[in-house]
Amino acid sequence: MLIRSAVLLAGLALPLAWPSMATAQPYDNYPVCLRVYGPVRFDECRYVSIEQCRPSATGIAGQCVTNPWYQPPSTPARRARGR
Repeated sequence: MLIRSAVLLAGLALPLAWPSMATAQPYDNYPVCLRVYGPVRFDECRYVSIEQCRPSATGIAGQCVTNPWYQPPSTPARRARGR
């Protein structure tokens, strides 16, 4: 009975958590990521250029890639000067 209750509770909780999991952005806002391959693949997005990332990728099963989720900072619009 306890196992059935736990499964039912998990089944009810998952749909409530699903929207927040789908909208989460696990990547830092840097333009380049180190993608590491292995039993678990992960991206470490903490680099400002491919050149900065390359030493970290040396000697491991990984490569430097552009971050598809990168959002460059917005620049304020320039106002025209009135004379």
